[in-house]
Amino acid sequence: MFGIEFSELLVIAVVALIVIGPEKLPKVARTVGALVGRMQRYMAQVKEEVNREARFAELQQLQQEIQEAVSSVQSNSQSQVDNLMHDVIEVANQNQEQNKVLK
Repeated sequence: MFGIEFSELLVIAVVALIVIGPEKLPKVARTVGALVGRMQRYMAQVKEEVNREARFAELQQLQQEIQEAVSSVQSNSQSQVDNLMHDVIEVANQNQEQNKVLK
């Protein structure tokens, strides 16, 4: 976990046994284990929060791309409608001119 080999862990255990004493060692070991567990849970929460933020940023970018695509489609559609209206008006004007000439 921390890059500690078994021999180093054994030396730490022997030093802890000498310094703390055999009576208090189980209680200290439980306390250290609980602290390590809390630290692991905290790190997992931080990791999940970072992942959540990254997904949120990706979703915002995707939303922006979709909005740009919609805007582009709307612009193109409006341009085509304007061109079509212009063509319809031209045809209507030509029909009026032909009707005047025929009368």
